[in-house]
Amino acid sequence: MLEDDNLNQTTLNEEENDGTLESMHHVNNPVLDLPKIEKKYLETVVSHNQNDKSYYFSDGKAKVEIKIVTDEIVRVRLAPQGTFLEDFSYALAKKDHRVSIHQCKEEVDHYSVHTNTISCRINKSDFLISFSDRAGKLFNADLAPMHWEESPDFGGYYVYSTKVAFENEAFYGLGDKATKLNLRGKRLKNWNSDTYAFAYDQDPLYKTIPFYIGLKDGEAYGIFFDNTFKTYFDFAAEDPGKTSFWSEGGELQYYYIHGPHIIDVIRRYHTLTGTHYLPPLWAIGYHQCRWSYYPEANVRKVAEEFRKRQIPCDAIYLDIDYMDGYRCFTWNKQYFPNPKKMIADLANEGFKTVVMIDPGIKVDENYWVFREGKENKYFCRRGDDYFMEGFVWPGRCQFPDFTNPEVRQWWGTLYQGLVEDGVAGFWNDMNEPAVFGRGTFPDDVRHQYDGHRGSHRKAHNVYGMQMVRATYDGLKKLYKNKRPFTITRAAYAGTQRYSSVWTGDNLASWEHLKLGTLQLQRLSTSGMSFCGTDIGGFTGEPDGELFTRWMQFGVFSPFMRVHSAGDTRDREPWSFGEDWEKINKKFIELRYKLLPYIYTCFWEQTKYGYPILRPISMVEQHIPTNWQREEEFCFGDKILVSPVLQPGQKSKIVYLPAGDWFYYFNNEVYIGGKEHTIATPLDEMPLFIRGGSVIPEYPVMQYTGEKKVEELQLNIYFSEGVHRSYVYSDHGDTFAYEQDIYLEKCFTLSGLKDSLSIKQTRDGLFTERYEEYKLQLIGLPFAVKKVKTDGIDTKIQKDEQGRYWINVAREFENILIEG
Repeated sequence: MLEDDNLNQTTLNEEENDGTLESMHHVNNPVLDLPKIEKKYLETVVSHNQNDKSYYFSDGKAKVEIKIVTDEIVRVRLAPQGTFLEDFSYALAKKDHRVSIHQCKEEVDHYSVHTNTISCRINKSDFLISFSDRAGKLFNADLAPMHWEESPDFGGYYVYSTKVAFENEAFYGLGDKATKLNLRGKRLKNWNSDTYAFAYDQDPLYKTIPFYIGLKDGEAYGIFFDNTFKTYFDFAAEDPGKTSFWSEGGELQYYYIHGPHIIDVIRRYHTLTGTHYLPPLWAIGYHQCRWSYYPEANVRKVAEEFRKRQIPCDAIYLDIDYMDGYRCFTWNKQYFPNPKKMIADLANEGFKTVVMIDPGIKVDENYWVFREGKENKYFCRRGDDYFMEGFVWPGRCQFPDFTNPEVRQWWGTLYQGLVEDGVAGFWNDMNEPAVFGRGTFPDDVRHQYDGHRGSHRKAHNVYGMQMVRATYDGLKKLYKNKRPFTITRAAYAGTQRYSSVWTGDNLASWEHLKLGTLQLQRLSTSGMSFCGTDIGGFTGEPDGELFTRWMQFGVFSPFMRVHSAGDTRDREPWSFGEDWEKINKKFIELRYKLLPYIYTCFWEQTKYGYPILRPISMVEQHIPTNWQREEEFCFGDKILVSPVLQPGQKSKIVYLPAGDWFYYFNNEVYIGGKEHTIATPLDEMPLFIRGGSVIPEYPVMQYTGEKKVEELQLNIYFSEGVHRSYVYSDHGDTFAYEQDIYLEKCFTLSGLKDSLSIKQTRDGLFTERYEEYKLQLIGLPFAVKKVKTDGIDTKIQKDEQGRYWINVAREFENILIEG
């Protein structure tokens, strides 16, 4: 071997002398001319092919997929090096989508991918992509080709899409952003953040919903940028002619969702991400919360005051102080020596108990949850395999990896003890995730991501969503056929399948009351209708007027809860004196009267994808002056409210959409399509019912289900023309509705100057407990002479206020009222 080595060395020396070695040495050198890292853009389309509903276009290296999801939804994906990432999304619901027809046509300068409804054009020369309807009207168009930039620190790419911002185009959506409804002129970021006492225009906040709606020339489309990394949106802020969205990692993948109506865009977005689970009826009653109600005597006292004062309430919340040293799934036995008995006693008085659960698990070898998590390796780890540890309420904590399905299943089982104690609902907080001192997890924390792996850069925005998913799925098993109730602070698109949401730690100020109205309208149009604010403000000190005006708005928040910090004054409905208590009681009772209407709105969200809160820009999108309106909104399609948002306000200007509108408190009729000046005494708020509506009403109860409904009151608001209303009912707390054990009633009103007919159709197998409807006829323009129900003469009564009342069998088919 030594001789061979010497021979080799001699040969090398000879090669070096004749220059051969120099060339070999050059070949083995590192590359010195590294390519410059810069943005790269799609270039000329050079090839295309099809695989089922997906059409692929390439510039020779990068590849773009145009996938037909439905007749109205197209997905666009970019692979900078021609290879797509695994097709996986937490946002998408598992649904089968139908497509009627789709095809690709090649023209001289472009390709067109068509469905029955829309056309996607791909320019050959510059790879610009645009979307039109089949009549050729342009809805959305690239301003620049999709582009990307390599990320040398993390791998992968920063990815960008730049669209044309058309003149006067308005933009809506993006979840709980604390800014005006129309996002034009704003640049916003999505990175779930714990933002205590956030300010107007502060960004980012608690939730990531990368979905927006564009409205141009009175017609709408949507863009859903399904990317969980830190994402950005620029709505003509940097350049008035340009709208952009981009991400710090992941794939450029977005869905174009066609309208042309805003409500159609939202419904179709729900076909992708799912609708809200149908909550138990008690969950949409009034809820009372504080950080914190303890000890047990304090909780019992609050409950006692509600019943003594006859103020309706369905739920009392226990914040983190109910735990033993802030250890989740435990009880502080000093404060709550017998929680099971306390919860049972509260339940006997009609109160459900809701408790908080955080993701931080205290590092304590004597704590069973920590031991189980450690033994099974369920906690998140850093890039170098150290456990992710951070300080939150219990002190040093470790955090479950909720992107691991095995961890989610385990987490769901941890609720068993609390469920056996009688806890009815659960509140997931601090799940942005929040960590004291540093804000959140470091970027290098690793996540299992359902087998798709990722760092915290990828998993951060879905962490809270996957936590509440684990909670909801676990509770469904534990409660068996009873519907769970969950609420989460952090969320990503699709969280509505598992939870309600609230807007986080707001401030007791008139500005935050206004912000709350904007945030809830925005959440509702962003797919998360089951939303609310901390009524009265979480921190700070409201006076009686602010608290009461907020309570009035709270009646028309899908989720109605008072919540406040422990270092502030009491926030019960009676805390501000007798006069304010009387008004608060009046409006909480109004909530309970309207529960069958509100429950119907939830059903329409669950089954059909209709948003519960509807801004005026949605209700009448064809009128440009409505695109900036913010203070009026509809709850469902029959009720319009305009909360009082200024101290000492005696009146306000309210716009009413086209049609007849009845002022709720005196049934005065207002003509829509214009603004009206409405008086705002402290015990009223601008509240209107659309003419032609049938509004079901319950008797006032102290909690849902307290009384048997002997007859359901239907308030009939006259208007000429044909109008439809729906009323939904079921057991109120089970999943039997999934087997058609529900009742969906459609009432069709046909109003003429001298007559009114009411037709009813019924669908479903549920049987109501009452036998009759009690109809109140409001606003008839004629004196009633005769009433026939299914051809039989029917008795009618007229009260001192001139209102007509009739009682009819619940299964009537046709009522004819003649003047």
